[in-house]
Amino acid sequence: MDSKVSNGSGLQDEHITNLLVFGFLQSYSDSNFHKELEGLGQELPVPAHLQEEQDDGLQTDGNRCGHFLLSEGRDSQGQEEIIQDIARQLAKIGDDMDRSIHPGLVNNLAMQFMNRRLSEEDRRQCLAAALERVMQTYPTDMEDEKTMLILAMFLAKKVADHTPSLLREVFRTTVTFINQNLFTYVRNLVRNEMD
Repeated sequence: MDSKVSNGSGLQDEHITNLLVFGFLQSYSDSNFHKELEGLGQELPVPAHLQEEQDDGLQTDGNRCGHFLLSEGRDSQGQEEIIQDIARQLAKIGDDMDRSIHPGLVNNLAMQFMNRRLSEEDRRQCLAAALERVMQTYPTDMEDEKTMLILAMFLAKKVADHTPSLLREVFRTTVTFINQNLFTYVRNLVRNEMD
C-alpha cells in the first residue's frame, strides 16, 4: 500500500512537515543522532540556509527545491524561518513532556522500526498506537492536536536517540503520520504565526 497522501498540494504539505520535523529534531544538539540528522538534511529539500550551505536550489529537472508560498507577500525564506521558530518552540514544550514517555515504550517502538518486514503503513500504525498510549497517560492543558503533534515528533526524537540508525525511517513515518492526521492543524499553526 502506498503511504503517500495526495490532496492536491502534497509537495507543499510534505515540505512544510519536513521543515517542521527536521527543525524539531535539529533543536536537540546533544542528541545521539546528530550525524544521521546532518546526512538526512543533505537528502531533504530543506532550505540551504538551514543546512548552512548556499546554492540556488536548482534541481536537475529545472525545478527549485526548498521553497513554497503559503500566503501572498511573504518570501519563502521568511516562511521557512517561521516554521523553524515553531519547531523550536514545540521542542521546548516537548522537553517538558519527556516524563510522560516511558523508556519501555520507546524501546518497543524502536524494535518495531527495526523490523524490516513491516511496511511504512505498519510503522505508521505502530507510531499511532504508541502515541495513543502516551496521550492516555498525559494530562494536558493544551489542544489535543498540539499535544499529539509534539508527542509524535518527540517520540521520533526518542526513537532516533535510542537507535540513531533508525532516524530516516522514523522521520519519514512521522512526516507521513502528521500529513495524514494533523496537517490541517500544522497549516493553521504556520498561518497564525505569519499573521
